[in-house]
Amino acid sequence: MSALYMIVGTLVAVGVLVTFHEFGHFWVARRCGVKVLRFSVGFGSPLLRWHDRHGTEFVVAAIPLGGYVKMLDEREGDVPPEQVDQSFNRKSVRQRIAIVAAGPVANFILAIVFFWLVAMLGSQQVRPIIGAVEPGSLAAEAGLQAGQEIVAVNQQATSGWAAVNLQLVRRLGETGTLSVSVLEPGSTVESQRQIALSEWQKGVGDPDPIGSLGIRPWRPSLPPVLAQLDPEGPAATAGLKVGDRLLAIDGQPLDDWQHLVDRLRVLPGKAIVLQIERAQERLELPVTLAAKGEGAARSGYLGAGVAGVEWPPEMLREVSFGPLEAVAEGFRRTWAMSLLTLDSLKKMLFGELSVKNLSGPITIAKVAGASAESGLGDFLTFLAYLSISLGVLNLLPIPVLDGGHLLFYLVEWARGRPLSDRVQGWGMQIGISLVVGVMLLALVNDLGRL
Repeated sequence: MSALYMIVGTLVAVGVLVTFHEFGHFWVARRCGVKVLRFSVGFGSPLLRWHDRHGTEFVVAAIPLGGYVKMLDEREGDVPPEQVDQSFNRKSVRQRIAIVAAGPVANFILAIVFFWLVAMLGSQQVRPIIGAVEPGSLAAEAGLQAGQEIVAVNQQATSGWAAVNLQLVRRLGETGTLSVSVLEPGSTVESQRQIALSEWQKGVGDPDPIGSLGIRPWRPSLPPVLAQLDPEGPAATAGLKVGDRLLAIDGQPLDDWQHLVDRLRVLPGKAIVLQIERAQERLELPVTLAAKGEGAARSGYLGAGVAGVEWPPEMLREVSFGPLEAVAEGFRRTWAMSLLTLDSLKKMLFGELSVKNLSGPITIAKVAGASAESGLGDFLTFLAYLSISLGVLNLLPIPVLDGGHLLFYLVEWARGRPLSDRVQGWGMQIGISLVVGVMLLALVNDLGRL
């Protein structure tokens, strides 16, 4: 992945999402008669600044890690008598709630717009046809077989593997029955399969929902000829080179690249011997595999890749929507992802999902770069997901976040008077500690992934 894509993708993502979030606060504050003193995108020293006719200062600052809207408020300084009625603290509780809630609401609206654009642009998806089922796996016990196409999971239609994965993610850490609808090869009649889950993937960092069921998606056969090498990976260290054809592993012949991947997956940290062909000469090279992931998700890592091949047209499908249909799709996907984000947070809180799944700025930057390099549709989808996460997280009832302020105002509305400054101060200290703790945990996870 190009560093340029990562830098530009991250700056665009943060700039767009933060600007729109703060614009929500700004727009509603203006409509409620509050004087806005500053609208800043970023923190630190201003790079650009200008004023509008209302006297609001607009700033683009040097540190692009957030932003803020500063409003006139008697609690933060002296206010001229003629401007008292424009102070935030003098507005009704309902107006203050509207101003604070407008930021997260703006993020949800932005996600709907992004999903609407993606739906109209359309996408090419791989039909979710099973390539293989591991003997003795959950999928095998449920009667799933190679060649079947998964058309629904938990009664939700699945047009591609991404949709299958999304529906499976909803069930991580749970106990119960997973319903899978399949089509047999050449048939148009759906049949149901029931997969029994018991604390499925509970506490696993970096889970693989599809693979952990024992399902291997169908893929075209890939010749095991190396086209990529991780410069610091086991393959490069052992002396493998681009262009080498892999013939066997520990004396057992390889059919294709996927065969090798399946073999290596269960050998984290193990020493193997690869038989290769290089310039019409056969060689044997010992390789000590690295390990990726933890627990049940721990797998062997070679640090090599092969060139892709063309997919058969019958294995692909085009999915797109008209302008009006795309609006409904935008709302549906935003609602579904919002619920999934909330459910994931709840599962982390109760230990059903590992907190290692939390991601910080490094992972966000890497995904931003990869999605930007992949194409407009993928980048817009990433922006929509990130915007939803920003909206949901800001609505959590934690002081210092928008949701914490909303909690204070709702209590004030219910009891007819605000909480004391001392109680609000305690809440702010607790909120800051929680937010800083979560940010440090996410950063530690990021460094662990590196």
